[in-house]
Amino acid sequence: MSYPFHLAIHVTNLDTTRAFYGDLLGCQEGRSTDTWVDYDFFGHQLSLHLGKPFLKSKTGQVDGELVSMPHFGVVLPMSQWHALAERLRNADVVFEYGPTVRFAGEAGEQATMFFRDPSGNPLEIKGFNDVNGLFSK
Repeated sequence: MSYPFHLAIHVTNLDTTRAFYGDLLGCQEGRSTDTWVDYDFFGHQLSLHLGKPFLKSKTGQVDGELVSMPHFGVVLPMSQWHALAERLRNADVVFEYGPTVRFAGEAGEQATMFFRDPSGNPLEIKGFNDVNGLFSK
C-alpha cells in the first residue's frame, strides 16, 4: 500500500459506533471529540462524525443480487477475512450479501461480505489469497 486513504462519514451514535468499529471489527481508536471519532480502519483513517448518514439505495449488482450503493470497505488477507466473518456471524450481524467466495478458481478469486454498521452505513469486506488478483479481469 502506497498511502492510506481517509474517509469521513456520518454516524448517529458514538457509543454504538465505538462498540461496532472498535470492539467488533477490532479497529483501534485514534483521536476523538464529543462529536467524532477516528479509527485505524485496517491501516486507513476512518473519521466518524455525528450527523445524518448518506443516502443509499440497493442499486449495485453483485452476482445478480442487489447491494447498497454507495458502500466502502477494505481488502484483507483471506485468513483475516475468515476470522472477521466468523466474529460477525457470532455477533448476529445481518449480511446483505455473503459471506461467500466469488470467481472461484479464476483470476481474481475473492471472498466478499456486505453488511451495515449500526448507523446503516454499508460496508463490503473482501478477502484475497493473492492480492495481486485484485484488478484481474
